[in-house]
Amino acid sequence: MENKLVLTTIQKDVINFSLPTFNEIPDVGLYLEQTCQFINTSLSPFKDLYLTNSMISNYVKKGIIEKPIKKRYSRQQIARLIFIAFAKPILSLNNLKIAIKMQDDSYDIATAYQYLREESLNCFKYVYQLKEQLDDIGTTHTAEKTILRNIILAAVHEIYLNSYFSVTKATD
Repeated sequence: MENKLVLTTIQKDVINFSLPTFNEIPDVGLYLEQTCQFINTSLSPFKDLYLTNSMISNYVKKGIIEKPIKKRYSRQQIARLIFIAFAKPILSLNNLKIAIKMQDDSYDIATAYQYLREESLNCFKYVYQLKEQLDDIGTTHTAEKTILRNIILAAVHEIYLNSYFSVTKATD
């Protein structure tokens, strides 16, 4: 398949993609199955970004996210799980814990999630060649933001490569 056609094929996943805003994440308390469905629907264009019920349960058991209250996951937990879906392909569990602690020490969950939302779109559009350079997101320049950008950028590069090879393989 011609290179330009492959690129156009995989770019379609990014063109209309955007994570929900923090306030669009349900705050009624979702059960495990609903939480998993919401996250996977939000990330649906990218098959590498997903969580299963058992993954979420394991993150709770390992203390990476807080235990649900009365088996219901809050908006804050769902936002954290969306970050975990991005980070899990590239970070070990120990490094994931460090990244989350760094985030907790630096920003409240709503601010951190908003940055994840904006930076993920920024990185997707850049890596998928829909814009020529990365934008500066936010007003501060901290080591924590740099780490988060690099986590997102690494995840997006992996997603891009998997999409590219999947499309080229399908046409062979």
